Amino acid sequence: RVSSPPPSMRSFAQMASTLRRSYTPNTGGLSSRRSLKAWLPESRSRGFRSVAAAANTEGSAGPTASSAKPERKKRVISGVQPTGVVHLGNYLGAIKQWVDNQDEMENFFFIVDLHAITVPHTPKELKKSVIQTAALYLACGIDPEKSKIFVQSHVPAHAELTWLLNCATPLNWLERMIQFKEKARKQGENVSVGLLDYPVLMASDILLYQVDLVPVGEDQRQHLELTRDIARRFNDQFCKGNQAKKLRGTSRPVFKEPEALLAKGGARIMSLQDGTNKMSKSAPSDLSRINLLDTPDEIRDKIKRCKTDAIKGLEYGNPDRPEATNLLNIYSSATSRPVEDLLSEVEGKSWGEFKPILADALVEQLKPIRERYHEVMKDPEQLASVLEDGATAANEIASQTVKWTKDAMGFTSLAEMRKSIEKVAA
Repeated sequence: RVSSPPPSMRSFAQMASTLRRSYTPNTGGLSSRRSLKAWLPESRSRGFRSVAAAANTEGSAGPTASSAKPERKKRVISGVQPTGVVHLGNYLGAIKQWVDNQDEMENFFFIVDLHAITVPHTPKELKKSVIQTAALYLACGIDPEKSKIFVQSHVPAHAELTWLLNCATPLNWLERMIQFKEKARKQGENVSVGLLDYPVLMASDILLYQVDLVPVGEDQRQHLELTRDIARRFNDQFCKGNQAKKLRGTSRPVFKEPEALLAKGGARIMSLQDGTNKMSKSAPSDLSRINLLDTPDEIRDKIKRCKTDAIKGLEYGNPDRPEATNLLNIYSSATSRPVEDLLSEVEGKSWGEFKPILADALVEQLKPIRERYHEVMKDPEQLASVLEDGATAANEIASQTVKWTKDAMGFTSLAEMRKSIEKVAA
């Protein structure tokens, strides 16, 4: 652990003064566990006690048990942009998967605020959205004792490594990215260099932490493949041969090539206004999505007004009825039941009969998340502590990767400058 918080953490305190608290170094974790348990589902609260009990049992098992080398967990990183409020598609497609897997992995989950400024944004809303997103991570069940939670801009290495990798990435690799082409068409002449370059920032986000796995959907596979290409090109260019070994003392690669962690089952959640497009924060109409913080009345109104067709009865998988398939997928996720089981109950219903059933199921599904969110926001010191602890852990790993990267490229640190001058002079 570092002895004092990096400047980036102090900037966060200025950005969100409502969450500020005094930072106490070397405390070994959070200052209080009482309110943290209250944020998490009851089963997770019980989990804290069971983990402690297991630790005590292991401690009394004798030298044979204690001498066994624990198996290293695979490291995972993922994040959500703080643009608007986290919606149902974000939760089911990403955050719920993180929660389900966090016992099995070493996790780093962050709020990707640097990505949020690649398109026009409002500074005041960005500050608010960063805090809301962090609180929703906890409300959804991310456990800070099992997963590091931090804000991207609180780790300066993200921006620094992006520049270093920019200089090792061919321009035509970025120009062929599908998502850039799609977003550039929407923005027209106002498209920024950042939008073109954000896949390199995404690669930096991943490569900084030497991760084994990256949770991705099918629409993100191209970005992960680019990350792997950049890592391979850098390692080939700067980490092989006698010259590299002389420079760094080793010829081992700087970057690990990560693998994809595909979402387990479940269908993509599509827009409530167009069953052929996925649910998105960037869609102009708020009626196109269910936000995790929507009130019960807002949820019911959105479901009542969502797009359907004129055909009586519901069916699943018909390409001519994408809205029917989407709403059944949403109902399946809200009830944790397979679509096949639900069809026998609802396939003969009209839209007017089915929509209230779906709305009630969504209200019940999101109620505990909304309640825990408000509990988290009542304890700003605890939320700030979680983000500070996460940033400290992230900075420790990320700064080491940047040092390796700069060493491989021939940079000289200030601490090594005197020795390098003497060597050159000789």
